[in-house]
Amino acid sequence: MHLISHRGNISGPDPDKENHPDYIAKAIEAGFEVEVDVWRINNRWLLGHDKPQYEVEESFLSRSNSTFSVTEDILWLHAKNVEALEYLLSGQHNLGAFFWHQNDDFTLSSNGYIWTYPGKKLTNKSICVLPERAKRDILLTCAGICSDYIEDYRE
Repeated sequence: MHLISHRGNISGPDPDKENHPDYIAKAIEAGFEVEVDVWRINNRWLLGHDKPQYEVEESFLSRSNSTFSVTEDILWLHAKNVEALEYLLSGQHNLGAFFWHQNDDFTLSSNGYIWTYPGKKLTNKSICVLPERAKRDILLTCAGICSDYIEDYRE
């Protein structure tokens, strides 16, 4: 099962640290995948939920980021502007899984999973987003969980 930290959060929301590269790295070092909000502006990558805040090199978002010592998709890139989405769709990179959504019930990620809005119907291909908002048992009906409290789902 994919255990995905929402913006780097592990044991609850921390808006002052969310999407900060160091915070993301700590979640990965703790053994979690991470959903990251990405912006592309003037050929630069920036992280941040409501606005671009932290500039990072493309290598930080790469599948082959030597800092994280893995070659699999550990980052789930949530494109926050059309420039980010367009670049991600170009395929001219070695970046992790990605998707775009606003308040859609479902969206398809580039690696074939259904990113599922809190409280919506789940399948065995679903990533259940923020189950703490839906207040229901989801462990048997999804492929992964993206949560601010992701350490609570570790077995």
